[in-house]
Amino acid sequence: MKDYEILAPVGAQEQLLAAARCGADAVYLGAGNFNARRNAENFNEDSLKQAVNYCHLRNVKVYVTLNTLIFDKEIDDLYETVALIAESGADAVIVQDFAAFEAVKKNCPTMPLHASTQMAVHNVSGAKMLEKLGFSRIVLARELSFEEIKAIRTAVGTELEVFVHGAHCMGASGNCYLSAMLGERSGNRGLCAQGCRLNWISQHGREYALSLKDMSYLDNINDLKNIGVESFKIEGRMKRPEYVAAAVTSLKKALEKAPYDKDTLRSVFSRNGFTDGYLKAKRDLTMFGYRSKEDVTSASGVLKDLCALYKNDIHPIDADISLTLPLNEPSVLTMKANGKSVKVTGDIAETPRNSPLSEGIARRNVAKLGDTSFSLRNFDFQNRHNLTLSASSINALRREACKLLEEALTKSAHTINKTTLPEIKPHIQENGLKYRVRLEKFSQYSENLQSTEFIILPIEEIINYKEEISVIKPEIIAELPSLIYPANEEKVRISLEKIKKLGINRIAAGNIGAIKLAKEQGFKIHGSHGLNITNSRALSYYEKLELEDAAISFELSEKAIKSLGGNLRRGAYIYGYLPLMLMRACPQKTETGCGKCSGLTHLTDRKNIDFPLICHNKEFATLHNSVPMYIGDKNLSAIDFATLYFTVETKDECKKIFKNAIDGNNITGKKTNGLYSRELL
Repeated sequence: MKDYEILAPVGAQEQLLAAARCGADAVYLGAGNFNARRNAENFNEDSLKQAVNYCHLRNVKVYVTLNTLIFDKEIDDLYETVALIAESGADAVIVQDFAAFEAVKKNCPTMPLHASTQMAVHNVSGAKMLEKLGFSRIVLARELSFEEIKAIRTAVGTELEVFVHGAHCMGASGNCYLSAMLGERSGNRGLCAQGCRLNWISQHGREYALSLKDMSYLDNINDLKNIGVESFKIEGRMKRPEYVAAAVTSLKKALEKAPYDKDTLRSVFSRNGFTDGYLKAKRDLTMFGYRSKEDVTSASGVLKDLCALYKNDIHPIDADISLTLPLNEPSVLTMKANGKSVKVTGDIAETPRNSPLSEGIARRNVAKLGDTSFSLRNFDFQNRHNLTLSASSINALRREACKLLEEALTKSAHTINKTTLPEIKPHIQENGLKYRVRLEKFSQYSENLQSTEFIILPIEEIINYKEEISVIKPEIIAELPSLIYPANEEKVRISLEKIKKLGINRIAAGNIGAIKLAKEQGFKIHGSHGLNITNSRALSYYEKLELEDAAISFELSEKAIKSLGGNLRRGAYIYGYLPLMLMRACPQKTETGCGKCSGLTHLTDRKNIDFPLICHNKEFATLHNSVPMYIGDKNLSAIDFATLYFTVETKDECKKIFKNAIDGNNITGKKTNGLYSRELL
């Protein structure tokens, strides 16, 4: 048995056929509105069950995506969708939101859970945390190198799934808000508008600065297999079935160390070719590319041949069939496959006018399995009384047996609990609204900010200014980097030890790996926006993980914020040039690398608007919105604390904006309410 699988994308029925017939071991597909490709055709109650049955009868597993952020108003629908998936007999569910995680655990405890790449699992600590929580598989972030994947593989026993072919998101997995903030279509909600593919200009004049080539790791696929990666994932649920056929066929050949057709693979879909820059830790300009007119037209020449790859169905299940013709009793056909057996009875065999039914003719009729999932392996024929049975009678027996055996083989084995949703009480703001200030640099600090509950500073700023920080009156929260790749985990641990000696015992953490790093050393943990909290049940789950409090997602509207219940203290950003995208491949690089880059630059969109870009120690960069969000003059009674998220402001600007906020006043200049006054789709 293989110790790995080829995992193919399925957006509709045709892609399903292409994947199964070309040799995929598993497929992933969406059901309902809780999947990260809501614009795909996806599957409803009837078609999902049919899809799962079709796949299972061809030894293909089915993983269903529930990998979007969920709002409180959708919880009832979420539980219904989980029940639908469980009843279909699917093999696993892929989740991002802890509300979905909890729903599957409660409604279908036998269903394996896969952690979506949207959970931003990009380090050893995050993988260990999810393994401890009970995930059976982790879908790793796409921007990891081979050595980083290897480090995670060595550290955890849970299955690992790695994207090996298809589109690259410019933003780090689970950390992109560009589409939501600029177009009210959230990638975290399955409706990304792909604004990154438009013509953004770097500070050096390079076009399409936010568009990466598609990945293709097929030339290195056996290196990943050899270190124990279990699942090789193809991206592309929005792509045509010919693409699925080409990618599955090529990946299968590559795993068998056979030549594959790179030209056809590129022609069916690419963006100026492919890149393996992340895998090889070569994050330079060769990774960037966009879809040209030539890329679009090249597909026409290969589609016909690719269609031929999945034209004919496959019959992978070997069946043993016996036909018995007793005297004066109904005929009996028994069919066995994959440990299941069915017996059907039919017409009474007759005394022949001429010759009795021969074994050869009986076998020929029984073997007519062309429209089923079975192929005949062994045939046993019992006709001691030399009787005969018509071809139509044998056909009826065969059809009924096939139907019953397919039902036996596809019956869901999952335990389904019709649970009552646990009540979450409304949240009440106690002790009045508190204010926090988050600073990008210590140089933004002034004594005017001393009336805050906490001051949040990046951990490296605290270490660099430890003498100056010792006289600050408000308690300090140390902010861990938004992205901590395996090579930097030990560096972060050392930094945590240093600030502990300074008397700092609070950490702001924006992903599951950062939470584990902080918990290991006994810090009090405050969740930041990167946790993507959009519902009451996710808040309650982070309370179980012993967080002190959490900043909710800035993708929430005022109405959604007011719906959040539970006990965990929650806060919102009320000011800031909000982060739109975290990027490991810096769009500002030139052919010679970073050069004399100051670390604070900008990108320009097609409307000639500049967006700040902040580099973080040459490890990753953050693209910020072009105008600040401000809601400090709004009714904030639904939250416990309000955070002013300062990034590019001067010290004087920070002072002025802070005073306006605590006085409940508006601010001057260009600004936006963000999504506070708008509902995401």
